[in-house]
Amino acid sequence: MNNLNLIYFSAFVSSFILTICLVPIVRWLALKCKIIDKPAADRKIHSQPTPLLGGLAIFCSSFFVLAIFRFFHLANFSRVPDHFLWGIFWAACLIMLGGFWDDKYNLRPWQQIIWPLMAVLVVLFSGIKITFITNPVYTPTNAIIYLSPLLGAGLAFFWLLGMMYTTKFLDGLDGLLSGVAAIAALMIFLLSLDWDVANSATGAWALIIAGSALGFLLFNWYPAKIFLGEGGSIFLGFILGVLSIISGSKIATTLLVMGIPALDVFWVIVHRWLRGESPFSHADRKHLHFRLLTLGFSSRGAVLFLYLVSLIFGWLAIFSQGFGKLFGLGLVILLMSFLSLLIYFKNKQHA
Repeated sequence: MNNLNLIYFSAFVSSFILTICLVPIVRWLALKCKIIDKPAADRKIHSQPTPLLGGLAIFCSSFFVLAIFRFFHLANFSRVPDHFLWGIFWAACLIMLGGFWDDKYNLRPWQQIIWPLMAVLVVLFSGIKITFITNPVYTPTNAIIYLSPLLGAGLAFFWLLGMMYTTKFLDGLDGLLSGVAAIAALMIFLLSLDWDVANSATGAWALIIAGSALGFLLFNWYPAKIFLGEGGSIFLGFILGVLSIISGSKIATTLLVMGIPALDVFWVIVHRWLRGESPFSHADRKHLHFRLLTLGFSSRGAVLFLYLVSLIFGWLAIFSQGFGKLFGLGLVILLMSFLSLLIYFKNKQHA
């Protein structure tokens, strides 16, 4: 094993092991503080009270390992300056703080969104923005479309907020979000091998997130011993969104991996608006991962199916260029439409 592979291996394994060590501590803390998700609402599918705050283990392990890599210069941070790192760190702290208060006191929707909004603003003020996008129908003269600073910041704002709420709503079945997040992080790492500098910090960081998410998955797999909680579910969307920007605007790739969940969130929001409801006022079982259960999937089966979908579209993103990724996004929409029709006719048969 050469030095570069050893560094990448260390990034993944160290975060994986550290998360495994931290989860029991976080679980004890959640039980001690009585931060527990009780199976009282119709949306809940677990039968036993389950501690929250699990995302704290991923947050602590990933930033600790990243700090070691930065302090000992184990990766190339030339494209991730320190003011980016500090901005991302403090923004993540805000997310975890808001998540803690929500898990403890069950904040109202308008109180919940304050923390993600503040986190995004901190990241933007640190200088992170979308500077360019790849033209899906490019020619040699217009392969890259460069964005103005204002437009780039605006797109980054909505991208990060959208990613955070996608993962927030995706966290409905045991092991679903932590597994999909690990897949997305691995895809970002694989793309960094082709685009980024050798031994890139973004590549190592993506592996750190993947290792942390998989370490947590050992405790979050059905039946879960601990849940991510509000902070953890939003943090994963936030960090994946940030990595997709700083790794060279690999937004299309991340969107392909997260395409089904993102489109599901969009359709649920539109459906609530059409019914005159606030899109963020309540939780329900209208999301795709719950509807798969009505098709006869077991909880584990639905999660594994969505893993497979994420893997397929992730590989499509890696091996396709420009128009191929646009074609992939079209396939995501077709698959989502097919599943929705299948669920609709299934429900009509039982009506």
